[in-house]
Amino acid sequence: MQDSGRRLLSLGPSRVDHIPALRIALGLALPLLALLLTGRLEWAMFAGFGAFTGIYSRYEPTRLRFRRQVTAGAMLTLCVTAGAALARLGESLSAPVESWMTLLVGSVVAGLAAAFVLARGLKPGGAVFPLFAVAAVASAPPAAPVWVAFAVAAGSASLCVGLGLLGHWAGERHPGADVRAAAETWTRGQLAAEFGAFALASGLAGVLGLASGLPFPYWAQIAAIALLSAPGRTLKVERGLHRVVGTALGVVTTAFLLSFPSEPWQLVVWVVVLQFLAEMYVLRNYAFALLFITPLALLMVQLAHPQPVGPLLEARVLETAIGAVAGIAVVLAGALRIRWAARRAAPDTGGSAEPTGAESGRPGAS
Repeated sequence: MQDSGRRLLSLGPSRVDHIPALRIALGLALPLLALLLTGRLEWAMFAGFGAFTGIYSRYEPTRLRFRRQVTAGAMLTLCVTAGAALARLGESLSAPVESWMTLLVGSVVAGLAAAFVLARGLKPGGAVFPLFAVAAVASAPPAAPVWVAFAVAAGSASLCVGLGLLGHWAGERHPGADVRAAAETWTRGQLAAEFGAFALASGLAGVLGLASGLPFPYWAQIAAIALLSAPGRTLKVERGLHRVVGTALGVVTTAFLLSFPSEPWQLVVWVVVLQFLAEMYVLRNYAFALLFITPLALLMVQLAHPQPVGPLLEARVLETAIGAVAGIAVVLAGALRIRWAARRAAPDTGGSAEPTGAESGRPGAS
């Protein structure tokens, strides 16, 4: 408990964070500036999710980063396109059917993306960004034809890949960073376990979020799978608790930023600044970084599809808490299952049972 409190209140060592933070923020700023100048800020989510490509492969060698960012960019572009297609389809469905469809597809995407990211060795691990992309776009009113969503996301992702090629030249490297070129070999069972953990946590959180009557059930889904990216059960539970604390504080930041009238260009500036600050601190203190991640996500929603501020902030806190509870429940259930399997195997193996996928404490296990 003391260690958890210390990690909540302390910053980890700096790793030349300002260089990747600047690269990632620039990869978001340029597409948003283009949309602002062309009067198409309703496409901001397409560009923003494509720009998440830049978050992958921090500190890695140029060739490895290029390959992995191309892979991540293709994954995110596919998720944005799928979300846009779901939004179009949802126009012909009743609201409950549309909500359940988005929940189900989001859960499947979370599982598939987590297994894919694990198999390909992408960093950061997990499926927060793919789930966020497909669910947020699907939940918003259609802002453009599906091909436009694809083109904007792909263009934004391509820009970030290009900026990634310049990162090493600009000094984005760190001797202590994990730059292994070869991804670990995972068995089908381990990948299936990863899929199951993420799909289950996402689905459970989504059902609870939907049952709560709150407007954004996918926020609960994201909170549930975010904690699964931490290595080991203890740190997973800790990350869930830190996410609730950080989100609550981040909502205060958001309330301040939205407490006075803002022009669209001002929101764009805030989004870019918040992206930079989030990347500066996300590897050093997760809860502290949520002071910037939370308003970043909410301002992106406001750019593309403005919402009443009060209900928006309330829903963010409550759905994050719902998701954290669901995610922690899945982690604890997995621990009990492993213990039960170990007891059953004890007569033959001396009580050892190897956890796999998201249930493992290995750093590579998302």
